[in-house]
Amino acid sequence: MAESSSRPWFQEHVDRYLATDGEDGHDWQGVPTLLLTTHGRRSGEPRTLPLIYGRDGERLLIVASRGGAPTHPSWYLNLLADPNVEVQVKGDRFRATAHPAGPDERGRLWKTMTGIWPDYNTYQTRTDREIPVVVLERAA
Repeated sequence: MAESSSRPWFQEHVDRYLATDGEDGHDWQGVPTLLLTTHGRRSGEPRTLPLIYGRDGERLLIVASRGGAPTHPSWYLNLLADPNVEVQVKGDRFRATAHPAGPDERGRLWKTMTGIWPDYNTYQTRTDREIPVVVLERAA
């Protein structure tokens, strides 16, 4: 099997983003994307993927939607196991700590994210799980 056919669908996006410091890849279908790197909870291997993001002050927000699938995405399970992640926004690369938004702020942060990508509301109707909003806080 050719390498390109065995690679995840988003790898081309990641490659372009990395090669251009986000000049090509930060804006995707009219929304901003970042690169998130988690470490596999079993393998320990780094896993990088592009995700739509928003802002809440200095904090960044991402959504573990998986298109409304019944189970959480692997990257979300990875950051629950190890909340120390790497983030790239355009050319800015930094370490961050990730955690799901608590019930006291999730509603407000969900509105922020659905303002950026309204399809998140549709995804929520496809699943019984509450889709998490994840907060990324830059490490000191």
